[in-house]
Amino acid sequence: MSQRYMLDTHVVSHIMQGRDAELLARLTQLPVGQVVMSSVTLAELEYGLHRKGQPVRLKNALTQVLLRMDVLPWDEQVATCYGEFCCTLEAQGINLSDFDMMIAAHAVTVNATLVSRDKAFGQVAERLRLEVW
Repeated sequence: MSQRYMLDTHVVSHIMQGRDAELLARLTQLPVGQVVMSSVTLAELEYGLHRKGQPVRLKNALTQVLLRMDVLPWDEQVATCYGEFCCTLEAQGINLSDFDMMIAAHAVTVNATLVSRDKAFGQVAERLRLEVW
């Protein structure tokens, strides 16, 4: 199976804004199914839409993104990985936001490369495959 990429919330937000030609080109070069998002990312995006009053342009942009990528459920396996991952990182003095930890654990569990521009994920690079797009 080819490499799978899980996009974090900020990267999906940039895609929805449609202003990053390089990012959009990279995304369109990959087959549908190779790029996914966590249900945690979708929850963050939906929250953002509701906070902004559900602007039609952004809601339509999210709908278009969802046509090109699957949303993977956050399940029991991910929850188990999350607990262990958080405990290990905490012991090393590394603390990410809860949502970032949930997304990172999800990427690790499904053996996906996390795509992010968030430098905080660099702290967990020994456990997480990470790419910056």
